[in-house]
Amino acid sequence: MKIATFNANSIRSRLPILLPWLEEHQPDVLGIQETKVQDVDFPREAIERAGYHVVFKGEKSYNGVALISKNKPTDVHFGFRDGGPADETRLIRAMVDGVAVVNTYVPQGRAVDHVMYRYKLSWYARLRRLFEKEYTADQPLAWIGDINIAVEPIDVSNPQGKKNDPCFHMDAHDAFLKTCEFGFEDIFRKHHPKEELYSFFDYRVKDAVQHNIGWRIDYVLATASLAKKSIDCFIDIEPRLKEKPSDHTFMLAEFEDE
Repeated sequence: MKIATFNANSIRSRLPILLPWLEEHQPDVLGIQETKVQDVDFPREAIERAGYHVVFKGEKSYNGVALISKNKPTDVHFGFRDGGPADETRLIRAMVDGVAVVNTYVPQGRAVDHVMYRYKLSWYARLRRLFEKEYTADQPLAWIGDINIAVEPIDVSNPQGKKNDPCFHMDAHDAFLKTCEFGFEDIFRKHHPKEELYSFFDYRVKDAVQHNIGWRIDYVLATASLAKKSIDCFIDIEPRLKEKPSDHTFMLAEFEDE
C-alpha cells in the first residue's frame, strides 16, 4: 500500500503537476492540504478521469483538505466534533483499504506571541483526544499531512535561527510529540534517520531547492501495526522543480500488503 501527502497550495493550480504524479507513482491514497477552493469549484472530474475517487472539503482561497484514493473511501468525516471550532477544511479522515487515514493541515501559528500559535498548540491537543476517542493504538492508522512542525534540528536548515519560529519552537515541538505518544512512528525517519531532506522550500528564498534550504514539515506517521510493514518512505523533490510548483512537494510511504 502506498500512502502519500502533498500540500498543493491551490489544487487547481497544481493539476499539471498532480495528475502526472498520480499516473507515475500510483498511490493508494494521497492526502492533499491547502486545496484553496470552494467545493463547487473543486476539480473532481479531472481526478476521477485519472482513475481515482476523491472526497474533499474546502473554502475559497484558504485551507481545504482532500483524500484521493484508488478504492472508494468509507466512514468519511471532516473536522472536530468536540465543541470547539470544527475546522472541517483542515481535517479529513476515512477508512481506505482497511487502514484508517487522518489527513491534517495543522495551523502554522504565525508567531509565537500570536493567538494563532496558542490555537496551534490546542489543535495538537484536540487531535490527541480525537485519536483516543475514535481509534486505538493497535489498529492500522496513518496520520498524514502538513503538520507544520520540524521536530529535530536536521528537519530545518539553520535551526539555530529558528528557535522562535512557530514551526520549530519548543512548545510546538512538545505538543506535537505528546500527540505522537498516542502510538505514532515517523515513517520517513525510520528509513532516513540522519538525512537533511526537506519537503517545503519557501518561494521567497532564492534557489532554495538547489541549495537545500527548507523544512520537513510534512509527514506520514503510523501506528505500530502499520509502521512495521513500511518498506520505504521518500520525499520527491522533482515536482518542486517544475514550472509553477507548490512550495511543498510530495512525500510517499510504501507498506507491505497482507
